[in-house]
Amino acid sequence: MKNQLRSTVFITLALGLGVLTGILKIPIFILTASFLSEIFLGALKLIGIPIVFLSIIATISGFDSLKEMKFLGRKVLKYTLLTTLIAATTALLFFIIIQPSTGLMQIHSGLATPVQPPFLTTLLQMFPTNFVEVFLENNVFGAALISAAMGFAILTLPEKQRVHLHTLFSSLFQALLKITSVIIRFIPIGIWAFTTLFLQRLIYDYSSVKPLIFYIICVVGANIVQGVIVLPILLKIKGVSPLKTLKMCYPALLTAFFSKSSSAALPLTIECSINKGKVSKKIANFSLPLCSVINMNGCAAFILITVLFVSAECGLFFSLPMMIFWVLLATLAAIGNASVPMGCYFLSSAFLVAMGVPIEIMGMILPIYAFIDMIETALNVWSDISVTTIVNKEAQQSELALSDEMESPAATE
Repeated sequence: MKNQLRSTVFITLALGLGVLTGILKIPIFILTASFLSEIFLGALKLIGIPIVFLSIIATISGFDSLKEMKFLGRKVLKYTLLTTLIAATTALLFFIIIQPSTGLMQIHSGLATPVQPPFLTTLLQMFPTNFVEVFLENNVFGAALISAAMGFAILTLPEKQRVHLHTLFSSLFQALLKITSVIIRFIPIGIWAFTTLFLQRLIYDYSSVKPLIFYIICVVGANIVQGVIVLPILLKIKGVSPLKTLKMCYPALLTAFFSKSSSAALPLTIECSINKGKVSKKIANFSLPLCSVINMNGCAAFILITVLFVSAECGLFFSLPMMIFWVLLATLAAIGNASVPMGCYFLSSAFLVAMGVPIEIMGMILPIYAFIDMIETALNVWSDISVTTIVNKEAQQSELALSDEMESPAATE
């Protein structure tokens, strides 16, 4: 928490300093900001594909067996997929209704005419013919497919080999996270640079910044609808009181909001669920840690809206079938996120790089991502608690049905 507080202070200072230097328009500051922003964008391109590949394979290969995968699919994964899919669909509806993108950024990105990627071409890209080519061409679709296939294949191996391979890929993933953590340490510098450039564009070219305001409304609105409407309705359908659940877990939600970390809030989330929510200790200790890794409602919404928005601003538009395809892709990417710090931001960048879309606009999004990340993390934890509470309720009903069956005359005979 101390590290998170320190990071928040530095980010706030960077934002304030960026606003000041942006308004003053001192040439040396503008030149420095442009230089640093290019370095940061290069770092995003560097780690994009490896994060997608290693996070998915490390997550899938970490399960004990295919049998456990089947069990999880019936319970936790069922509601994880459902809530994440709804979150991505809600985000798409917000994007279609509000239409934040106007394509005005085409001039800055160098794309003069809108293009629409063929749906079948995108599907074919998911089936690469060369393993190395996937990384050389930044084919994130192919990387996701290969990593998922390898993860499931590892689960079928003898235990000794499975453990060795999982340890290998997990270690590589942790090493990549170390590199990512170094990049994140310099986030305040990047925020200063992008805020400076953002203010320049806001003051002297408001028309190109206006879509960003509607983009923020889309992302925040989709997260609020998911947390305030969708999840409470799901709880109500399953016979769980949303208000009582909220009262039970609000300390964990506040911790998640201010720390911007599901992992940091996890101990308190488990404690609130067991002591205040009367969730089974076994279910809470099993479901909540798993959900903190794979249940990323906010991340799915962010990836979908960000990819569609940045693409359209650079002149790349999608048909409705392609948008629906992106709902599925954002859902799978969010589940495979595996608690990567700023994972939603990096994954969105990876998808854009894979499609050849300039990611300069991601720099404009970075200064506001700290705020968006707070809302997303709180939503993710709220979804984790909702899923766990529902699974606990279904487990109780299952045990009750079993006991009733045993007490019935038929069972006695």
